[in-house]
Amino acid sequence: MSDRIQQLRERAYRIRRYALRMGEVQGQGYIGQALGWADVLAVAYGDALRYRPDEPAWEGRDRFLLSHGHYAIALYAALIEAGILPESELETYGSDDSRLPMSGMATYTPGMEISGGSLGQGLAIAVGMALALRHKKNPAFVYNSMSDGELDEGATWEAAMGAAHHGLGNLICLVDINKQQADGPSGKVLGFEPLADKWTAFGWHVQRVDGNDLPAVLHAFDTARGLATPQPRVILFDTLMGKGVPFLEARDKNHFIRVDPPEWQQAIEVLDQLQNEGVLA
Repeated sequence: MSDRIQQLRERAYRIRRYALRMGEVQGQGYIGQALGWADVLAVAYGDALRYRPDEPAWEGRDRFLLSHGHYAIALYAALIEAGILPESELETYGSDDSRLPMSGMATYTPGMEISGGSLGQGLAIAVGMALALRHKKNPAFVYNSMSDGELDEGATWEAAMGAAHHGLGNLICLVDINKQQADGPSGKVLGFEPLADKWTAFGWHVQRVDGNDLPAVLHAFDTARGLATPQPRVILFDTLMGKGVPFLEARDKNHFIRVDPPEWQQAIEVLDQLQNEGVLA
């Protein structure tokens, strides 16, 4: 295993662990998504994004938009790992006056670019940001992190069409294909396959990879950033909800998780064991 992959593996493990500790504070949360999306966030904040931990509003930063605002617990964990948020605030998750509300809000949290949560709006905001950055000759990338449930929204496809029309090569969309929504399996709520063909037809450069395979995730980010064409780029990540904690992976419904108090510590112990055994990623 290369040093680069090993470092990312350790980052992904810590992101998962931070998320579980926050989940324990409230006894519930969107932990399945945090565990499944941790490898993507590890590569984003551990390798791909340009940012300054002590200057979250630095003008030269790459913008990372959390369109699926209910994934906030995952992003907080990544921001703690990145040094943008202090680990000490982890215990305040979801509490009154905390900078870590259960749904992401830009007014509260350093490093949170938008107040996401009304699904389907993030990509349109990302298109506007990418256009503005290009107008200002700022070379920063805009990353839009979104869920497969947002593919049900017409605004998502309108924004996708606009990004291709304007040739926004500084826009990278990251889609979590975890196949679960609040109302049930994504394919039964509203089928969206063949997904790669659809994005291609909309004029995007498309990659689809296993979102829990760190080398594949890293290669996808490298490819998206290195393209010379003016196409917007999308990476479709197939992920496993609850990744890293087998008894959570096996649950039929992982969109919002509640477990008995002792199980939070059990989840952390299982995660620690798998990491020590070199099983994760």
